Order: sequence, then structure tokens, then C-alpha cells
Amino acid sequence: MALYVLADTHLSLGTSKPMDVFGGAWVDYVSKLRQGLSALKEDDVLVLAGDISWGMTLEEALPDFQFLNELPGQKWLVKGNHDYWWSTAGKMASFFTLHGLHKLHVLHNNCAFYGTTALCGTRGWFFEEDKSGAHDEKVFRRELGRLETSLKAAAGAEEILVFLHYPPRYQGYACPEILRLLEQYGAKACYYGHLHAGSHRLAIQGAYAGIDFRLIAADYINFTPFFIKE
Repeated sequence: MALYVLADTHLSLGTSKPMDVFGGAWVDYVSKLRQGLSALKEDDVLVLAGDISWGMTLEEALPDFQFLNELPGQKWLVKGNHDYWWSTAGKMASFFTLHGLHKLHVLHNNCAFYGTTALCGTRGWFFEEDKSGAHDEKVFRRELGRLETSLKAAAGAEEILVFLHYPPRYQGYACPEILRLLEQYGAKACYYGHLHAGSHRLAIQGAYAGIDFRLIAADYINFTPFFIKE
């Protein structure tokens, strides 16, 4: 039994937006994902940290969910900025049950436990949102609230791991409000995705304020789940 994480699978089995068109590491990426995830065992746990499917609705994303469900391990899903299919936790849970997707679970306004380790997460916030002039204080505060709700649910855990889609810090940017919450609740590590191709160089990794930060975007870690712990 082991814990892994991976972000940015960008599956498009039910739509026509395959990432192969970007070339480079993305060529034949679905086969790479299948190979990488097939190495997991049935009792392993995998956190998928956002941008999971290009589907616009749960129905459109169903082939992608089925692909993930057929591969070994329990999966906890975190919302990414391209997960337009995302709905309420109740609706997603009902949809998964209806379609026999028993290996898929949602990390949203809650936390999951891997033994005595708490798995917390939400989408997060990113400089792109500010740069585009679309900074919405209400949405930003909602994301902070979701993260804090998840962290509060981790009460009693021996350690807390946080999974975000957006990086809370990278070269030239930091989100102090999110970083403050991570420190306040004693997060041991923070895993994030979203950065691709040339943006990989912007990632800041390693220890900061006692927290270990790691970029785990699929194209950065060769479409192979990143091992966290047994």
C-alpha cells in the first residue's frame, strides 16, 4: 500500500481535445498515462491534482473516468481550472456510484485520510487570474475557505499533506493567503500542477517555511505517479 500524486492528466477520450497536438512530451500521452498508472497496486491511493478531463459535463467526461477507474488504486480528485465538468460533491458522488466508478472520490470541502496522514486540497489561486484582470474577491475568498475547511477536517492527523492545482508560489509570484494557511495548520508538504513545458522552469521546489513544495504536473514527471509514502 502506497500513496502517490499526479496532476494534469488532461484526458480527452470523450471529447476532441487531445494533448498530443502540443507535441513533445504530450505525444501518445494516454498510453504513457496507462503505463504509469498500471504500475500501481489495487490498495494504493492516488491523488489527481486537477485538470483531469477536458469533458464539459460529467457525461462527457465519463470515458475519462472509466479509463481511470479501470486502472489500479483508489483515486481522490481535486478540481483544476480546466475541469469544467466539476459539480457539487453530492452530484459527483452520485454520478460515480451510478456508473460503477467505485475507485473515484472527490477531495472538495473535506479531507481524506491515508492512515494517520490527512490529505487536504482544493484548486487554489493563481497569478493568471489577477493578470487577466479577472480577480474576483468572492471567488478567491471561497477558495481560501475551501482550503481552510479541508485543513480543519484534518484535526488529529499526525501529518497533513496539501494538494493544489495552482502553485501557491513560483518564480515572481506567491499567494500569501494560501501560504499562511499552510503554515498555520502545519502542512508538511504541498503538491501542485498547472505548470507545463517552458513554465516548468518557473517552479520553486523544496523546503520553504517548513513545507516541502513539489511540482507534479504529468508532463513534468513523465506521466508517472509521484511516490509520496508507504
